[in-house]
Amino acid sequence: MKLGEGVEAAIHCAATLASVDGNSTMPGAALAESFGLSPSYLLKHLNMLCAARILESISGPAGGYRLARPAESITLLDIVLAIEGREPAFRCGEIRRNGPVKLDASAYVKPCGINAAMLKAERAYRAALAETKLSDIVADYAAEGDPRSFAASCAFVARHQRPQKSSSIPQPPKHM
Repeated sequence: MKLGEGVEAAIHCAATLASVDGNSTMPGAALAESFGLSPSYLLKHLNMLCAARILESISGPAGGYRLARPAESITLLDIVLAIEGREPAFRCGEIRRNGPVKLDASAYVKPCGINAAMLKAERAYRAALAETKLSDIVADYAAEGDPRSFAASCAFVARHQRPQKSSSIPQPPKHM
């Protein structure tokens, strides 16, 4: 299975936003800069995360993006589905029915074994992503990441976050 590059960008941006102080935001351009991405490319994915209510976009001179809900309630599956959609990665086209020998539909009463196996793998994959919270990713990075990388990330967030006057999600200050 291959996920689009947007999934990686979306997870990294959400993890970065999980570490802004309180109800502060970060501009999309800063998020793009932090990962060496095109702002227009990233904006498409940030908008998908907003549509899925993972992020919220705040307009105005001090605007930007922030998490729409606490990192503890956002899973990697939430992010993957926001970017990739809800369709399974494997979609059976029933090609077993397409060969030169056309059989009656009654020959295919049992579900395709390949489809069943692939859907079983999809369920396991999604279950693993559903178990992993964004807050877990951030905590693991803080505990196990290279201290230089962690310090640089924290400094970047501190430099680019934009404090807001009010928030629908009160959160204490936190750092990556």
